[in-house]
Order: sequence, then C-alpha cells, then structure tokens
Amino acid sequence: MILAISGKPGLYKLVSRGNKMLIVESLDAAKKRQPAYAADKIVSLGDISIYTDDDKEVSLASVLKSVKEKYDGKVVDLNPKKATSAEMIAFFENVLPNYDRDRVRVSDMRKLLSWYNILIESGEDDFEEETDEEEGGEQAQPEAEAAE
Repeated sequence: MILAISGKPGLYKLVSRGNKMLIVESLDAAKKRQPAYAADKIVSLGDISIYTDDDKEVSLASVLKSVKEKYDGKVVDLNPKKATSAEMIAFFENVLPNYDRDRVRVSDMRKLLSWYNILIESGEDDFEEETDEEEGGEQAQPEAEAAE
C-alpha cells in the first residue's frame, strides 16, 4: 500500500504495523524506513480522488493511469516545482479534461505530477493495485477529495 504522510515529502510504502504506529519505507532511492504515528495525517493513495465537472470523482489511480498512457509509462519531464501555473493546467487538461476547475487547485496538480514521477522512478507503476487493497487500518485516514 502506498501512503502519503502530511508534513513529510514524497511517498511511502507500508512495511509493517507496530503498536500505535506504522512502519513505512520511502519510495526514493534511500529506501529509508521510519515510523508513522497515529497523530500523523496518513492517507492511502487508493483513497484519494479528483473532482470532475459532472459532480463525480475520478480515483487517483485512474488519473495516474491516464498520465502513464499519455507519457508511455515514462517520467514526465515537466518539473512540478518549477512549472508555471499555465503549464500545470495544460498538463492536467491533457490528462483529465473534465476536472473541476473550481475545486482542483494548481497545487493539487503539482502534487499529482510529483507523485506520478516518484511512483514511476521507484517502479511502482501498477496504479490499479492501490485501489484494490484494504483500508490502512486505524492509522490511515481516508480522504475522498482532490490531493492536497
């Protein structure tokens, strides 16, 4: 299960569960293991969705799969930290044309692009698997909104 932890950069893979904590491993090259406690805001990527114009939500896995198809499973060369707002909007319109322009912010787009590149670089490119796994237990807090 792939997790995002508020206040910590990057993405993490759930390794084990401890007493009142989760043991997570970063998906970056360091593969550093560390604890994540109940006080941390921990969200499974499978629980995140993006708002669309038709008052429905599209799972993050579906959007990541769309990015993978558009970019042939390769890292996107657009730098989410340095790209202009116009570049990010153009990227996102290409990936999810019917996203809700009032509720999905440019910062959400940057985070999605950053997460996609992290997942591809770490070899975690089977995005559908994330939605099929069970909830992350009492530690994971579902968030059915655009990536924040």
